[in-house]
Amino acid sequence: MEIGYTLEPLQKEEITHTQLVRYAGASGDFNQIHTVVPYGEAAGLGGVIAHGMLVMGFVGQAIGQWFEAKDLRKFTARFKAMTRPGEKITVQGRVVDEKDDRWICEAEAINEDAEVKVKAFFEIKK
Repeated sequence: MEIGYTLEPLQKEEITHTQLVRYAGASGDFNQIHTVVPYGEAAGLGGVIAHGMLVMGFVGQAIGQWFEAKDLRKFTARFKAMTRPGEKITVQGRVVDEKDDRWICEAEAINEDAEVKVKAFFEIKK
């Protein structure tokens, strides 16, 4: 692997309201902005929004497909934009640098309009 190497994108299915309700149950995050449309509207969000950790989980899923989990040394992420039901998320990644025994990589979860939802950096043991 070399610097600049592009990893195979992970394409997720369209996010659904049902998926958000299921994720709320699995994660214990029952904040109504994620599950109750009138509540999200009253909060000024125009409806419900996906849990940020759900989208970050998509990035984690991609990393697990690209590399062995045992080789992951560091994983950080920043939330950049809200994700809504109906959006399709793609996770893209690339190797950006190397240090000693590690590959330094970045990943982005983006929607169909290339809006970045989550930006992540991670390190993988060579």
